[in-house]
Amino acid sequence: MSSQSTAALEAEIHRLKLEVHSLKTQHGSEISVGNYLLTRLEQLGVTNMFGVPGDFNLGFLDLVEDHPTIDWVGNCNELNAAYAADGYARANNSIGVVLTTFGVGELSAINGIAGAFSEMVPVLNLVGVPSTSQQHSKPMLHHTLGDGRFDAYTMAAQQFTYSQASLKNKNNAAAEIDRVLIDCITKARPVYLSLPTDLVSANISTERLSIPLTRNPPPNDPQTESFVIDLIAKQFEVAEGDAVVLVDAKTKFPVYSTPMGKTVVDENFERYGGIYLGSISRPEIREKVESAKLVLSVGGLRSDFNTGNFSYHIPVKRTIELHSDSTKVQYAVFQGIGMKELIPKLTERLETHCVAASKLVVPKFLTPVPKEESKSITHNFFWPRVAEFFRPHDIIVTETGTANFGILDVPLPEKSVLISQILWGSIGWSVGSLLGASLVVKESGHGRSILFIGDGSLQLTVQELSVMLRVGVKPIIFVLNNSGYTIERFIHGKTRKYNDISNWNWTSLSKVFGDPDEKISNSYTVRTKAELSDLLDNTTFAHADKMQVVEVIMEKLDAPIALRLQAEASGKANAYDAPLNPAITHA
Repeated sequence: MSSQSTAALEAEIHRLKLEVHSLKTQHGSEISVGNYLLTRLEQLGVTNMFGVPGDFNLGFLDLVEDHPTIDWVGNCNELNAAYAADGYARANNSIGVVLTTFGVGELSAINGIAGAFSEMVPVLNLVGVPSTSQQHSKPMLHHTLGDGRFDAYTMAAQQFTYSQASLKNKNNAAAEIDRVLIDCITKARPVYLSLPTDLVSANISTERLSIPLTRNPPPNDPQTESFVIDLIAKQFEVAEGDAVVLVDAKTKFPVYSTPMGKTVVDENFERYGGIYLGSISRPEIREKVESAKLVLSVGGLRSDFNTGNFSYHIPVKRTIELHSDSTKVQYAVFQGIGMKELIPKLTERLETHCVAASKLVVPKFLTPVPKEESKSITHNFFWPRVAEFFRPHDIIVTETGTANFGILDVPLPEKSVLISQILWGSIGWSVGSLLGASLVVKESGHGRSILFIGDGSLQLTVQELSVMLRVGVKPIIFVLNNSGYTIERFIHGKTRKYNDISNWNWTSLSKVFGDPDEKISNSYTVRTKAELSDLLDNTTFAHADKMQVVEVIMEKLDAPIALRLQAEASGKANAYDAPLNPAITHA
């Protein structure tokens, strides 16, 4: 039996044990509901909890603050807290937790929760709510809509979380907590849990805590899985080894990535060829991928910004798609056949094709620093130059817009991690995400956390710099000062004032947000290529023993070429200037 099959069997055994325990009436030692939840989170590797205090979660916060291994990270607002939980989950290979209060708090966080759902990030959306008696009698409490609908916010959360649990009594509290946490870690989606004030200290049995929560998805059906492997193997035989892989572990096959999968594969791997982004790809990458007889796509998401505005030119008959909960072979979809179990078996089956695959030429993924006559910092120069600054184990966070597109065409070091939000694309997300990632770096003692963000995006969530100073993380923050919303300018309204912003004194941020004497932070402004290179070569700066903010002055209408092409395609798709469809006018 393979290790994957064994793991799936053990997961099912654990699940059945939990069901048996939930039916038992006898109890051993007891624990409060609040501490039961914290113990489960501790078992899952959670060491930080994000959020904002509110009167309906303060009792639970007492337990959090007294917990020996889980630290409370108070945020400036709930949206930033949700962003931070998102970044923490991505960087920590665990779940993120955001705690808010009833109504006003949870609604403030919901954009961040929706982003985590969109991008498949496991986050626990934990909400302190009124007592069970108040929910039953429905008084006109603060934070309510005034009409007795205490469940309105839970109904809203249903749209953006995989599963929900609204605790009503202590008898099933442990089972409900376990249910949503298992969903969170196995489905990689946010879940919602409401904790009434009067249940926080209610005692329940500790019995279930002896059984770890399963981290494995439901096992594949063996017969269907075997059929799928045979079917895929036949496609590889037809292709005679002329196949490429879009995001995979190291193989002899040529491997390319999508923007959302960047750094999933070591970008120094000899069989790695770079980023495939449809018509926006480098010509040599596009030719190799689109001319292959077979394309094996692993976890690929065909969103507009992940596909060059849907410009893939790969026929369905030449495509195999592996996903977490399904497999698609050409036109046939096999639900319930997930890639976690499938990939090891498929890799073994495809060994016979590795010799032919190893002969396929893979373009070198290199981006040398260009020689430009102008002194000003251009995107064409900036990204290859900062790529030389990166080190193994760095966690690099990029913001929606110029940074997300600029980072694509430069190779990143082995064991580095890129965190970005390609699908949801909420501007300002990266600041909170950086906080979560920086805490992981601080605890691990490895690498640095580095953010690239535009001046417009930073103005949305800049308050979290104060939290970073308070908790002692030491990120490097590159603020790309190009006088406004660059990606929007290229989509529409290049000279419109709605894409302009007020210019802030970026190098004074640390003083405003908690370090008036700059003892634990440094700030810089670079205006020329030489100034940028001198700073990047400075060993003290590179050591990152303080929080550092670097204002990078750039031209307003300069942008990475990939962003220009994507924005042009998006602008056309938005059809602002197209004549209205007659069918719509008469609808």
